[in-house]
Amino acid sequence: MGKTWQEKMADKPSMPKILKLEKGFPCYNAVHAQGAEAGDKVILVNASEILPFMKRVPKGKLTTVGDICKKIAYKHKVKVCCTLTSGIFVMTIANASEEVSLDLPYWRTLKNDGSLNDKYPGDTIAQKKLLEKEGHKVIQKGKRYLVQDFEKKLVK
Repeated sequence: MGKTWQEKMADKPSMPKILKLEKGFPCYNAVHAQGAEAGDKVILVNASEILPFMKRVPKGKLTTVGDICKKIAYKHKVKVCCTLTSGIFVMTIANASEEVSLDLPYWRTLKNDGSLNDKYPGDTIAQKKLLEKEGHKVIQKGKRYLVQDFEKKLVK
């Protein structure tokens, strides 16, 4: 039997881990788009460092994986945080939240471009309903759903 979402959220003893960014890293393109270059320090963190940022997003506001990563990178005094591992943990936190009925507004955490996360419980449809219930306008572009003007609603 596979691990529960709660078990997947457990801290890894090897993290946080600071590495020098290399072109072969799975998150290279994403962090390069944020201004990181090969040789810059990048941090990989546990879900326990991401969770507080997701918890603090009040009703009517939003955050993105990228914004959470910027705050984590600043905290650790490095150039960037790996958005790939952080995005995986965001999804894990969302599913763990549903698994044990945590009071956590995970649906307020969007992808970097303002799109909804199809890896959240109930897919994008459930996230869309929760966001619309809070007054956000969700629009469809092709197969993706995005929060309209999400940038104006980001937590500062």
